[in-house]
Amino acid sequence: MPKLNSYLNFDGTAEEAFKFYQSVFGGEFVGGVMKMGNAPGTEHLSEDEKNRVMHIALPIGKDLLMASDIVPSMGQKLNQGNGNYISIFPESREEADRIFNGLSADGEVEMPMEDQFWGDYFGSFKDKYGVCWMVNYSKDSGYEG
Repeated sequence: MPKLNSYLNFDGTAEEAFKFYQSVFGGEFVGGVMKMGNAPGTEHLSEDEKNRVMHIALPIGKDLLMASDIVPSMGQKLNQGNGNYISIFPESREEADRIFNGLSADGEVEMPMEDQFWGDYFGSFKDKYGVCWMVNYSKDSGYEG
């Protein structure tokens, strides 16, 4: 079965956001932080754009959360929206609360962590970088992650 990982785009805040995510999940960046200025053919970029992230990856459980920054001078534009969520399935209620509280700090809570009518412990929010998250704990799901 193919592996599916989430890939996010930022407008100059990818490294900052991923250091924040690292503070919640722990772990080390796979391959370090690759910057735009290290790629061939980027001599024409401004210093700001050269310092933007070309690729960053943080392991979370058996998955990778990956990202890069856009490069406006290459015609790239970031449109933040609610079309994508990252859904996290922690192994306990305590872990669900820790992740929810950590990632939602300075963000916008849509649904606080609560027992839901479908039987799970669930909450959702947009973090301070505009990324939407769902935290869903189900003791009966059998989800192996």
